[in-house]
Amino acid sequence: MLSPSDRSGGRARLLLVQLVRFAVVGGLGFVLDTAVFDLLRLTVLSPDRLSDGPLLAKVASTTVAIAANWIGNRSWTFSDSPRARAGGEALEFLVASLVGMAVGLLCLWISHYGLRLTTTLDDTVSANGVGLVLGSAVRFWLYRVWVYRPDRATRSEVATAE
Repeated sequence: MLSPSDRSGGRARLLLVQLVRFAVVGGLGFVLDTAVFDLLRLTVLSPDRLSDGPLLAKVASTTVAIAANWIGNRSWTFSDSPRARAGGEALEFLVASLVGMAVGLLCLWISHYGLRLTTTLDDTVSANGVGLVLGSAVRFWLYRVWVYRPDRATRSEVATAE
């Protein structure tokens, strides 16, 4: 039987591993998000062509990153999480990701429209710097406590046994 300190040490190690993996997946998502955002923002969704172009570019780039992050987080970061409810889990992941996207969009909106910081660099820093960092913190917390929460295996096993 494990002592309480052994259990808490194991939980701390699991949290650290998940944080590192989440950061790697998120880093790849960040590169993808930034590249798609800048490409769209500088071309077809330029604010010179469309006043809401930066916001639309951010929605599109984040959507692409969400899909990539789903694959990375499901298959690597939280791979030890039960997979019995894949459809529900995907929906929860999407909701958590959209909450994170809303944080990034709010940062971009405040910077671009509220503060009138409208250069490409301003938009990239506010949307993919500040917004992504804050949104990532929200997403990690939601993924950990809701989407991939550790007690799902126990609850699934109990429900199956009953």
